[in-house]
Amino acid sequence: MEQIIFGKRDAIGLCVVGLLARGHILIEDVPGIGKTTLAQGLARSIDCEPSRIQFTNDMLPTDILGVSILNPHTSDFDYREGPIFANVVLADEINRTPPKTQSALLEAMSEFHVTVEGKTRMLPEPFMVLATQNPIEYEGTYTLPEAQLDRFLLRVEIGYPIEDDELRVMRRHSPQKALANLEPALTARQVVDLQNFVRTVQVEETVARYMLAIIKGTRNSPHVRLGISPRGSMALYEACQANALLDGRDYVTPGDVKSMAIPVLAHRLLIKSQSGPLSGTSRDREIVLTEILESVSVPT
Repeated sequence: MEQIIFGKRDAIGLCVVGLLARGHILIEDVPGIGKTTLAQGLARSIDCEPSRIQFTNDMLPTDILGVSILNPHTSDFDYREGPIFANVVLADEINRTPPKTQSALLEAMSEFHVTVEGKTRMLPEPFMVLATQNPIEYEGTYTLPEAQLDRFLLRVEIGYPIEDDELRVMRRHSPQKALANLEPALTARQVVDLQNFVRTVQVEETVARYMLAIIKGTRNSPHVRLGISPRGSMALYEACQANALLDGRDYVTPGDVKSMAIPVLAHRLLIKSQSGPLSGTSRDREIVLTEILESVSVPT
């Protein structure tokens, strides 16, 4: 992936953590920073079936899930699968579609299957949603509901590149040729095997209780209106296991917890609107979470 996204090893690492932990990723940053390229790079780095959904304000749930169409030759209805039936689904500008259509992804992201016309249909394995959104443009957009945000294991920011990396981007002109030449690093079977192995990574009890202390801190903070749910604590646990494996270890350290806390937890917090200088932005949630991390003693 670093062949197409220059100098963003941390963002790429978070995407790989999300893949290993069987999670979904929300890539949120300003336009032109490489959100779509990052998602496409991850999809092409795996020898899996990718699909892209360009969300618009007139999109319907059937555009994602699929629909049954009358076959004139058999007089039966044939089900046509929607783009959700892929290993890696790129949901581009997910906040540009109404909540009704956004909610079509909820069952897929939680249960790894969809229910269409009363019939449950399993999604391929592995399955992952990579969603992008622009946090500063509000015209023609719809805020993602909390239930939707809670389904994303990680929220990733890319940020502006340093000068030398941006010069490489300028000289390359377009990432499409590099994307086309990107060779898969893993097969679908290898991805599933790694995902299964992540669950065997050891988490010592003091480290697990350290995670719970951070979670409890979000529920007791005077700045937080809604703290982290048990789904969020499970997400932190699994992300730390995946991060340890990515670092070549079969055990989780407090350092894994610290590095994963903000990407996993910040987007799940609801900040009180009358918290002094805090207004509930992504940066404010990170500030509150950083204060909580500093207040919790680290196990040694």
